[in-house]
Amino acid sequence: MSTEDRAAQLIFGPNVLANSAINSTKFLSACFAGAAAGILGLENWAGFFLFLIATLLSAGIIYSVNCKGRPNRYFQGGFIELVNPGQDNAFTFVLMWTLLYGIVHVYD
Repeated sequence: MSTEDRAAQLIFGPNVLANSAINSTKFLSACFAGAAAGILGLENWAGFFLFLIATLLSAGIIYSVNCKGRPNRYFQGGFIELVNPGQDNAFTFVLMWTLLYGIVHVYD
């Protein structure tokens, strides 16, 4: 049996489905953080600092509530994988940030 087959045996369908719900939570956190940054009119590094705070806050809640302090049991990368916002979430944050900044502060 190859190492790829052994790694595939460790994947359990219900756990993959549960982790997709966690990815949705991280996605929604990025959306709301982008909306807040746009509505508040944050610019430059202040907006990205809000994204960092939102990412750490959502990762901390998932760490304590969903993972019960043991993210290595649920994620291959452990805590690093939990804190990683992902490229999609970062782009979603920027999209919401610029959209709502343009809508709210267009005539300032």
